[in-house]
Amino acid sequence: MPTFRIELFEGRTVEQKREFVEAITKATCETLKVEPSSVDIILIDVKRENWATGGRLWSDPPA
Repeated sequence: MPTFRIELFEGRTVEQKREFVEAITKATCETLKVEPSSVDIILIDVKRENWATGGRLWSDPPA
């Protein structure tokens, strides 16, 4: 059973998340030849203040 854990910035709507998980499920089923019921997707909303790239928080103003 494929399980995806996806972390993304908070702020997406439920409809955006629904469309996203449907697309991931479809691609997984086509590629791995599995049934949709075997695909698990865990979405984790992360605040920009809790994510950093290159030593800078995403919540910080641009340099």
